[in-house]
Amino acid sequence: MSLHTDAVLPLRAVLLVGGSGTRLWPMSRETYPKQFLPLFEGRSPLELTFSRVAAVAPHGPIAIANEAHRFIAAEQLRLSGYPADGTLLLEPAGRNTAPAIALAALLAVRDAADALLLVLPSDHAVPDSEAFAIAVCRALPAAQQGQLVTFGVVPDYPETGYGYLRASDKPQGLDGQVFDVEAFVEKPDLDHAKAYLESGHYLWNSGMFLFRASRYLEELGRHRPDILAACQESMAELRHDGDFTRINEAAFKRCPAESIDYAVMEQATSVATVRLDAGWSDIGSWEALMRLGCPDADGNVLSGDVMATSCRNVYARADGRLVALLGLEDVVVVDTPDAVLIASRDQAQKVRDLVTSLKYQGRPEAIAPRRVVRPWGHYDGVDAGDRFQVKRITVRPGAKLSLQLHHHRAEHWVVVRGTARVTRDDETFLLSENQSAYIPLGVRHRLENPGSIPLELIEVQSGAYLGEDDIVRFDDQYGR
Repeated sequence: MSLHTDAVLPLRAVLLVGGSGTRLWPMSRETYPKQFLPLFEGRSPLELTFSRVAAVAPHGPIAIANEAHRFIAAEQLRLSGYPADGTLLLEPAGRNTAPAIALAALLAVRDAADALLLVLPSDHAVPDSEAFAIAVCRALPAAQQGQLVTFGVVPDYPETGYGYLRASDKPQGLDGQVFDVEAFVEKPDLDHAKAYLESGHYLWNSGMFLFRASRYLEELGRHRPDILAACQESMAELRHDGDFTRINEAAFKRCPAESIDYAVMEQATSVATVRLDAGWSDIGSWEALMRLGCPDADGNVLSGDVMATSCRNVYARADGRLVALLGLEDVVVVDTPDAVLIASRDQAQKVRDLVTSLKYQGRPEAIAPRRVVRPWGHYDGVDAGDRFQVKRITVRPGAKLSLQLHHHRAEHWVVVRGTARVTRDDETFLLSENQSAYIPLGVRHRLENPGSIPLELIEVQSGAYLGEDDIVRFDDQYGR
């Protein structure tokens, strides 16, 4: 649905690509958080968010991602049709939403005198795209007039995991679509959540906003001048690096971390809300993801190769192998290649505490999944032991790894699908299926996929040290 309005200011989407999603462990990890996971029929929340917003604000989008996730974000946005006039702005460190949005607003006023910014987290679900577009259209006049508009989700059950906002009884103007925000409310206990639902005046705080870039900067400067000053210094000298736009790292790392709610929305004047009834969810827990699923006759939501017998109200997800369940009720079961979660549904919100404990114990499962994404493709750690490691490597068509060497390990490559171009010191040669190559320790080498289908190979590493930091790069098209 395209928006045909009399808007003087351009409407630009701002995608917030940060967030850790720890409550969706073991699928969501620090190095591969929930916004990138194929949660919805093979598509990620980031891909769906951009597809949804491109229908209403197709020109000049701004995506703000963490430096560590830059290649994942760039690839998923590319697959979603991210336009050439879009910007992928990198944060050298996470500083929450207020600074991230300030960077986008400063970029917007640098590009033009001003713009309307439609700010959206990229790790939420909004199944009804048409209702979303209608809500944006309703919010445009108020935003153009200088109000800071938030989208308040009409609640359908007493949720204790969301913040709320209290809307005024009477709408602004004659159209009856925009309401003043009287207060922002922290996450309530169950009794208060039930009372909010019954009153009809409380909405879930979605974290989605629409406002003029200049108005946001004005309010941020009034209430948090320290954040604005740090962001201005960060944006003083932009550097363009392929798909990415980089800011001043040292200046941004000095910026305080704060959410837009605390820094601006709860302090500002002229804050309004438009009601949104579009099936919204922040996908903040396995329980939330279960609500978005399609339950069977016994209330089970099953994904992947799952067999459930005599089970009721179970959420189960399998990634690869068969998961068989018998006689379970009100539980969450999530199976991944390197970790399995089994939890009571009423305890699923506490998964974050479990991840904290794993980090304290130094467990790698808290940080990274077994399948690791790289700008050229991905690899999967199949097996490991004393002085050896086995990986399954997939290289995208036309992609190539860096020219590199290792001081502490040798590698043996066996091609199982596709064609590989191998550089080994001064020689370059092709390998086809069932052919192999040996890369001795200390030898410069490079792997490329010159073909039109993905290259798949098995890599066997052997040596005294097998860490990923044992790489000396001489040339890399991705700037690493």
